[in-house]
Amino acid sequence: MQTGVVKWFNNAKGYGFILSDIGHVDIFAHYSAIEMEGYRTLKAGQCVSYETVDGAKGLHASHIKLLETVHVPTAQFNDNKQAEPTKRSNLSESAETT
Repeated sequence: MQTGVVKWFNNAKGYGFILSDIGHVDIFAHYSAIEMEGYRTLKAGQCVSYETVDGAKGLHASHIKLLETVHVPTAQFNDNKQAEPTKRSNLSESAETT
């Protein structure tokens, strides 16, 4: 079993990414691989254990289990290219005119 930190997880889409503790590689995480009772979801910053499977589109996690909950600020992940896209307001609308 490997360990990592949830980078982001989109409940509506049912997937996200885990940042691996070894090699700092992004691992795809699908809700169906989460092993927990009730609604299966993850939150950014949660520590998890998982097994890595080499799929057709790259590495993905299976048998995902929550470890001790430690929240890591998501700001740590802002520079990573696979981070979940965010909406940005139009800067010209918010700029003040003098």
